[in-house]
Amino acid sequence: DRNEALRRTTQSRIKMASLMEIVPPGVVTGDDLLKLLEHAREVGYAIPAVNCTSSSTCNAVLEAAKKNNSPVMIQVSNGGGKFYAGKDVKDPNAAAAGSVALAMHVRCMAKYYGVPVVLHSDHCAKKLLPWFDGMLEADEAFFAKHGEPLFSSHMLDLSEEPDEENIAICVEYFKKMAQMKIWLEMEIGITGGEEDGVNNEDVDPEKLYTTPEQVYTVYEALSEIGDMFSIAAAFGNVHGVYKPGNVKLSPEKLGNHQAYTKEKISSPLEKPIFLVMHGGSGSTDEEIQLAVSNGVIKMNIDTDTQWAYWDGLRKFEAANHDFLQGQIGNPNGADKPNKKFYDPRVWIRKAEEAMIVRVGESMEKLGSVNTYPASDVPGSSQLGDGKKSISEKLVYLSLGFAAGSLAAFALRKK
Repeated sequence: DRNEALRRTTQSRIKMASLMEIVPPGVVTGDDLLKLLEHAREVGYAIPAVNCTSSSTCNAVLEAAKKNNSPVMIQVSNGGGKFYAGKDVKDPNAAAAGSVALAMHVRCMAKYYGVPVVLHSDHCAKKLLPWFDGMLEADEAFFAKHGEPLFSSHMLDLSEEPDEENIAICVEYFKKMAQMKIWLEMEIGITGGEEDGVNNEDVDPEKLYTTPEQVYTVYEALSEIGDMFSIAAAFGNVHGVYKPGNVKLSPEKLGNHQAYTKEKISSPLEKPIFLVMHGGSGSTDEEIQLAVSNGVIKMNIDTDTQWAYWDGLRKFEAANHDFLQGQIGNPNGADKPNKKFYDPRVWIRKAEEAMIVRVGESMEKLGSVNTYPASDVPGSSQLGDGKKSISEKLVYLSLGFAAGSLAAFALRKK
């Protein structure tokens, strides 16, 4: 019919068009986010989604994206949000406050790197829904002032719950999110291993493989609300690091999901579903490429970049050990100062450089390199006009540059 013909024409245009022609640099939301992910699905690449816990790791990811001419996703977990807020903060809303602060930092800096950036929150289990609600409050207030949400997308991970409950909760949240054109990522089937306090190490192996029927049930429920959603369907994935061969990944199953849904809805698209890959550490290049060819448009990166960040620091310390034992005194003389070695800007930068390289490797594997030549247009903040406060319940105690990076801290009034 006419709508399907229009859809096919739009998909063809997206596939042929340069990404720069259809998506602006900086934090992307709403229609721009949909265009970005449609482009990835149609052209055949995926965007790395890197967990960040500090302004330093955020900046490293942004720099990697700029150097590799690639869009990127910066995501924050519940634990990452708590860490960003400060480990001493015991307020029950610390995770939401820290996540908002991280998002504000990225919004301040993203356009200076000249590539599209997706602001995303990672796994939210049922017990963490208050954190999710806090971020949605910030989205709603930001949307009311600036016409777009603070975050680009959020993930609900209710895979530990019965499918019916999982989908029902996702539907209710998606109704709220769709009003602001916020992307929803959901998980059906379980990713094994342990991440951020959610432990699935002893899960029934059968639950590590989602069926086409499960995926279609999700698609059927969410597509009635909108098209801005993606599904993390399990195909043997495990969080954490493992040796190749120790985990049986079956990315070919993702193709089965696409074919099943395509037939059910009579879609003209070969890959009607936006799919997501979790637990990619230890995956072979071939497994990753097969997953992407079957419609994966996002792959989570955490364990490997954590190691890379530490490894950069480890190597710096090993190479300069004798210059890091005191403020004064080194192999060049007992009275020689060591400030240029222990200055945090030096060793943190070494950690960042190693992380930048590792993020670039993921971009290569996912095929996103050179999909978006970094813009040389002068950067700007994306905080919008108006008051700094984005909610009556979220008060910014400070928003300024300190120690070379933006520090934002938000607390909800009780």
